[in-house]
Amino acid sequence: MINERQWLVPGTLYQHLVARTQQAYQCGALQPIATDYEILTEGTLEFIVRVVTSLDRKTKARKQPQPKDFNPFLPYEPDLFVAELSDTYVGLLNKFNVVDYHLLMVTRAFVSQETWLDEADCLALAIALAELRGLAFYNSGRAAGASQAHKHLQIIPLPCIPARVELPLEGLIAAASLQGIGCSQLFPFVHAIAPLSLNWTDPPQTIAPTLLETYHALLSAIGLPYQPDHPLSSGAYNLLMTRDWMMMVLRSQPHFQGIEINALGFAGSLLVRDTTGLEHLRSIGPMTILKNVGVPR
Repeated sequence: MINERQWLVPGTLYQHLVARTQQAYQCGALQPIATDYEILTEGTLEFIVRVVTSLDRKTKARKQPQPKDFNPFLPYEPDLFVAELSDTYVGLLNKFNVVDYHLLMVTRAFVSQETWLDEADCLALAIALAELRGLAFYNSGRAAGASQAHKHLQIIPLPCIPARVELPLEGLIAAASLQGIGCSQLFPFVHAIAPLSLNWTDPPQTIAPTLLETYHALLSAIGLPYQPDHPLSSGAYNLLMTRDWMMMVLRSQPHFQGIEINALGFAGSLLVRDTTGLEHLRSIGPMTILKNVGVPR
């Protein structure tokens, strides 16, 4: 007899996330990366820089022999399972999390991380953001900071550190998006920002088409228009969104001078492996790094 899927009951994702996190930590499936953080100021801007303080388990895991085609999402570890999100997506814990309750939204079947987002992807985003006040994001392949080739969206609950309500750069992002699609003059890299005026109590199925339409508009705004006849995107980008705005950043490379950047970097949250990395980042300047992993404008 085939077990029927137990679909996520609206309003329960956070409690599932907390319960599974506790269980996964106790059984060893969840392997958090311990960090301290420092607020780094550059001009009038502030950045959260997390510094790894313990053995980087993710690096250690990468050194373990794995088949060339190893895919941690297919099959996924049952102890990391959080919820059945949709016909095409499941919710999983990020095994090597830096931020508490970091949720991955993973396609059930293999889909390349470099494919365009579609309405099914936007439905997963809508479900997660309706349930969690957080930052959702997407790294569209290796050049955008993706660590896995299997399609996955991500969301971290906010605040990302206890002392802050907003993301470090959220004020700039929100201000730039007030008058429709726009950009911030303080960001020296190609990007575009759009406001979201949605009723998040509406069914996610009614929100998803608006998210997809906004996504397509931002692609055009950064010079990477959606091409339906080509399944893979013609360039790399990061997508970031909250309930209030969506932002897209064009990418040129995954790292600069040894410092890796994914979508979170463009919200003002960066990660370095040790205090040497912190001093290196300080000497370069966070915005210089973001400019160089993006496309200067």
